[in-house]
Formats: sequence, C-alpha cells, structure tokens
Amino acid sequence: MSRSWKRTPLSAVGAVGAVTALTVLTACGGGDGNTAAPGADGKPVAITFWGWAKGTKEVVDAFNASHTDIKVKFEEIPSGNAGGYAKISNAVKAGNAPDLVSIEYPMLPEFVSQGSVQDIGPLFGDDLKKKFLPQAVELTTLGGKNWAVPFDAAPQAFYYRKDLFEKYGVQVPATWAEFRAAAEKVKKADAKARIGTFFPDDPTTFQAMAWQAGAQWFKAEGDTWKVNTADAATTKVSAYWQQLLDDDLVRNNASFSPEWTNSLKNGGTVGYLGAAWGAGVLKGTLPEQNGKWAVAPMPTWDGRAASGMLGGSTFAVPKNSRKAAAAVEFATWMTTTEAGIKARIASGTSSAFPAAAELRPAAKKAFDAGYFGGQDIYRVFEDAGKSITPNWAWGPSTGTTNSVIKDRFGKVTGGGATIADAVRAGHDATVAELKRRGLKVEG
Repeated sequence: MSRSWKRTPLSAVGAVGAVTALTVLTACGGGDGNTAAPGADGKPVAITFWGWAKGTKEVVDAFNASHTDIKVKFEEIPSGNAGGYAKISNAVKAGNAPDLVSIEYPMLPEFVSQGSVQDIGPLFGDDLKKKFLPQAVELTTLGGKNWAVPFDAAPQAFYYRKDLFEKYGVQVPATWAEFRAAAEKVKKADAKARIGTFFPDDPTTFQAMAWQAGAQWFKAEGDTWKVNTADAATTKVSAYWQQLLDDDLVRNNASFSPEWTNSLKNGGTVGYLGAAWGAGVLKGTLPEQNGKWAVAPMPTWDGRAASGMLGGSTFAVPKNSRKAAAAVEFATWMTTTEAGIKARIASGTSSAFPAAAELRPAAKKAFDAGYFGGQDIYRVFEDAGKSITPNWAWGPSTGTTNSVIKDRFGKVTGGGATIADAVRAGHDATVAELKRRGLKVEG
C-alpha cells in the first residue's frame, strides 16, 4: 500500500534532521548573524543569485518588476552535477560567493557539513514552514537548524512517446518486469530504438531507483552513521539495470547530452525515466514533438504505487553573505507565491511541482498541457508524491559518494566495471570520507 506524504513519519523521511551525529557537522556552519532588514538604509538591497533551474530568469525578472526594496542580479550557472556545485564551493572558499544559491536536497547535507551555508532559522519561522510539505522542511533541517528554503518536490515519472508506443503495440509498463518486456518489444519493432536510457553521469537517477525499491543508504543512530549500499533493494536494482545494459535494451548516454537529445529527436529513444520537472525539460528541448508525449507513473516492483525522489531544489544562503534577510525574502517569494510559480512555469520550460502544496493548482493552471495532449500531468505527479517511499535520508558526504559512483558508472559499458562494482566503490569511499572527518561509521 502506498503511503501518503502527509502520513509518513517525519523522522523516517528526514532522519538527518534530528540526529545527534549532525550536531558535529552543523556547529561550523552559519553566518555572522547579520540579518538586516531589506531596505533598512532607504535604498534597494542588491543581492546576487546563482542557479540553473528552468524558468529562473523569468522568475527574477518578475520579482524585480514588482519589488522596489530588493533587486536581484541573476547568474545562470551549470547544473550542480555539471559543475555548478564546484563553482559554488570555490566561491565560498574564495569569499566571493553570491547571496543565494540553488542546492538540491541530496547535496544540502554536504554543504552544511562543510560550513558553506548559513542557518536561516531566525528567518524561517513556523508560519512559513507550514506552507511546505513537512518532509521538504525535514530534508532542509539538519542538526535542529534550518539551512534552506524548499522549492519543489521531485517524485519520479515515466515519460513515453505515445505515438510510437501505439505504433509498436507496446503497453505502458506498470511493473519493472513489464518494462523489460516493453523494452524487448520496442527493440524488436525497430532495431535502432530503445525504451529508455541509463545515465552514467548521474548517480542520483540510480539512487532514486534504489530509494523507490526501499533502500536506505544512510541511517544515523546516536552519534554513528550507518552506511549500506549493498542492501537487498539496491542489489536488485543494480542487477536489473546491469541486465538491461548487457542485453542492449536501453541506451547508455550522459543525461541531457547531444547524444541523448538527438536520440529523442529521431525516435531512437522513446521513453525517459525522470521526475516531475522532466516534463518541462522535454517541452523545452523537443518543442517539435508537441502532442506526442505522455506521462505515466514509474514502473514498480510489485505493481503497487511507489516512488523515490529525483533531485528537487532548495535555496540556501552562503556563509559569507551579509544580506540573508533579503535573500530569504526573495527565496520565500519564489517558493510560496502564485506570482513566483506562475512566472517560472509560464516560461514554458518548467514543470516544477511545488513543495508548497497550496501552489500546485496555480502550477497546473500555468503549465500548458497541450504538449502532453492535454493530459493532467500534475495529477500523475500528485499521486506519485503520495507514494514516495519513506526511510530514505541523505548523508553528509554525497559529493564523495556520487563522484566515485559516477566515475565507475562511466566504465560499465566498456566491461571494466559493473553497476554493483560502482555502488560498492561509492560505499567504500563514503565510509573512508566520513572516518576522515572524524565521524563514527558502521558499514
């Protein structure tokens, strides 16, 4: 039975938010306490903001057009895994970081553990917290402190070429067994076509699959981190995707690469295992395929609804910013107002699924569903959000974990490694890194 997010115990989904182990990490984080109110000197407060999410420029333009006390200068940076996080980290170290940055949920504990972002708790009161899914708040609460403003949730979804599925006589798969059967049918119908893609450069997609299957890579008990990437759920997911690769039933291309995009353009890839935000990616990347795509729930292992979360963004204030109040006010506007969500989604490139539940009707209304033949895609996202599997928590060294897995994933097709090898290498590197930081580790 799927579990509604509203009924999931907070301690299960965001375990890192209340454990003793993180008090060691968060002690070094936080700003200088300067939270001067925006416009206190009678002039607009100028803040800088770095991010990469679709529709961000339009959001900044809308904010600047409607506000006189704060002015935002936006700089688009590469997505986090494509160099954005390295850019942010380097800027923090150099003392020239912006006032607000985009950080995905998986990476937030890493930035907190490095002391790179401020505790915004004094600016993030209970009234504001109530606007967001409790789980989103928990994933941004570490060591009892609030480190970021949640923006979206990112339940998984399966996008597929409706026209080609009909042409090839392929049924939309509800289980992973059916997904493999569908993959075989697609390949048989067109030897050059594949049902989907394994992304060797993006461990978070694989992690979402493991999350969906019930894995729990990180668990904090007392002052000890328990790390386990070799549990039954992860082992099952690793073996499944390894077999799909070995049997040449899916592509192996970097996410959002020219190779991946071209295969979608020419019908060489007819499906995309992504998240709620993926609808905007497809719409912005493949406008010529308007009306040809549809979205379905992710296949599951037993046919019952289940989802992991693939990405999802937050807004954090780097430690050296002296304009935290203005930065949080802008972040709050982006995440909790209809004007903010409409500006983003009306850009035509974003399908954000707001963590603030009351904004979802506005998001649905702003998104032009014509690209998906008028399908109510936000209903699919809503149902997927309710089925997110509990008990997953992100560890404090996600950067190390993902860097090592990504490196090994890149060697899988050459026969130099397997998916299981890559995950094990990530485990070993994670344990070593946590021990290097002086933390107690089991695993």
